[in-house]
Amino acid sequence: MTSRREFLQAGSLAGALGATVRAEQLRAIGVQLYTVRNVLPDKPAETLRAIDAIGYRESEATFAGLDRIWSALQATRLKPVSVHLDSALITKGKDDAIARTMDQVKRQGFSYAVYPYVPPAERGGLPAIRKVAARLNAAGAKAHASGLTLCYHNHAFEFQPMEGATGFQVLMDSTDPKLVSLEMDVFWVSVGGNDPVALLGKLAGRVPLLHVKDKASGTPVMYNESVPRTAFKEAGNGAIDWPKVLHAASAAGVQHYFVEQDQTPGDPLESLRQSFTYLSKLNF
Repeated sequence: MTSRREFLQAGSLAGALGATVRAEQLRAIGVQLYTVRNVLPDKPAETLRAIDAIGYRESEATFAGLDRIWSALQATRLKPVSVHLDSALITKGKDDAIARTMDQVKRQGFSYAVYPYVPPAERGGLPAIRKVAARLNAAGAKAHASGLTLCYHNHAFEFQPMEGATGFQVLMDSTDPKLVSLEMDVFWVSVGGNDPVALLGKLAGRVPLLHVKDKASGTPVMYNESVPRTAFKEAGNGAIDWPKVLHAASAAGVQHYFVEQDQTPGDPLESLRQSFTYLSKLNF
């Protein structure tokens, strides 16, 4: 029969163990402004104030059109963390143009510059991937010289099997981890038939940025961007297991989390609000 002392000791031990395994929560939730691309140019101040009011505190912008929203962005609590550059600047731009752009975004307070997208015309087999990797290494050196970290943002096409590998594997193997990191888009990793939790484990230390984007149940595996509009869901409204993903992301060293929804069923601000409400209360 358990004595009162043993009962109290057991309770104290359980409380101590509970304190050491408390679940985490996201400290700051960011937004990829591509989500509001259809309303932002016409109403930058109003749109950014609304995002601020929802509770987002970090932002990822796109370089194209940044000058038109810059003053409105500075008037909010949305810290500029990351910026998506023009793809052609990295793959076709001259060295001095790349260096000037890196210097500019660093002066604006950004910490990360992202190569966002390999255009379909520049895709192909593994030689095309290796060509992109070489350009990323060169641009990554210029980013590093400016005090920035260059990241590659994935889609689904990189995960197509070819020649016993995938373009993604070859890209990661062909880029210098000291010069090129990854912004993992969880949605596209999943669409490409991969487990984002497992991939985060393999790439621990190389994924500082994460796109939080949910996926509708039943979305088929494919290696392109031709998913239906309805495949994009607010965080918590789809099939992705976010507690597991965010736990793995934290363990892998992810520093910043940006909600992005390529397509929304209505007002993109309402979709951003739903995602924030879910994520801000989530323990993982």
